[in-house]
Amino acid sequence: MSARWRGLTWDHPRGFNALDAAAREASARNAVSVSWETQPLEGFESAPIADLCARYDLVVLDHPHVGEAVEAGCLHPMEEVFGEEVLKSLEQDTVGPCLSSYRYGGKHWALPLDAASQVMALRPDLLEGPPPQTWDDVMALLESGVPVAASIAGPHAVLSFFSICAALGDPPAVADPDRLVGRETGRKAYEILARISRAMPDEARPLNPIGLLDLMTRKDSAALCPLVYGYVNYTNPATGLKALQFQDAPRVAGAHPKGTLGGTGIGISRRCSPDQALKDHLLWLMGRTAQCEFLPGHDGQPSRRDAWRDPAVNTASGNFYLNTLETLEHAYVRPRHAGYIAFQTAASAALRDGFESQAPAEAILDHVQKLYTASRNGGER
Repeated sequence: MSARWRGLTWDHPRGFNALDAAAREASARNAVSVSWETQPLEGFESAPIADLCARYDLVVLDHPHVGEAVEAGCLHPMEEVFGEEVLKSLEQDTVGPCLSSYRYGGKHWALPLDAASQVMALRPDLLEGPPPQTWDDVMALLESGVPVAASIAGPHAVLSFFSICAALGDPPAVADPDRLVGRETGRKAYEILARISRAMPDEARPLNPIGLLDLMTRKDSAALCPLVYGYVNYTNPATGLKALQFQDAPRVAGAHPKGTLGGTGIGISRRCSPDQALKDHLLWLMGRTAQCEFLPGHDGQPSRRDAWRDPAVNTASGNFYLNTLETLEHAYVRPRHAGYIAFQTAASAALRDGFESQAPAEAILDHVQKLYTASRNGGER
């Protein structure tokens, strides 16, 4: 074992523990040497991907960054590292669009380590009756006085907006990549999110998904969050905290539940010339043993479909995976062009301003469309 590799991931047990434990075990067997470092999740939004790739061999990223990475030329395409057949096999094994979301410009730019989508989180002890199924159910609970929170901090306002648009049958920028969303769909989605935002507890407003879920385990101020990125860790919280239940995202009657895809992949930077030992280690992380046993046993959230269906994995997580699988299989994939990340931040701020000022939907939707159009000025490959 000679080469030593540096990796960067995010500073949450789901993002770090399994990678670090796997690297330690591999090092103990003299198989490969990988050291994982962390930064806050928000750091990946603010630091250009090219800067991270200049300093690290392996970078854990989410799919909206791939357009920026391709434009900067800072990642290896996975086809050149592992070959087409490996990617085809992974495509069959990976839940929902978790692998295909990293395909851009005809190549894949990361391996799908971790799967997540916006789904529904709730405190079953604070709700009477079964969990809501539809957006009408959610709004009825809100009107009845149940404390409902929206995930709208940071970039998440527009991601929640996207999920609602997709549930209403008009996934943003899909029918026409130049048009973000149709006027009627956008108005309905805006009004749903605005109503929840106005009624939600003040202490939940500035919280990212981790903070929001943490709040729900500690306090009774939010009984339901209809759209928030699922974290299996909160189904078995520390002693003294309340366990959360996760369910499919709300749907429109007769349609599939829809949530905006999250999760992470492992990209290989251009500064790295991966040897066979590193390739073998990365493919092991994608394999059945790692995904169905090792990752769930070390706070990870796997990307393989058979892990999401595994009885033991589900028993240990309060059926987190089975309860949200339909949403993952039909998750909405965001645009990935090079200007997208900045748009996501600006659009979320515009939506929050609109909710707070009670601005009419039309004015905010026009502004968000202008932001989106400007973000695409460089063109999408």
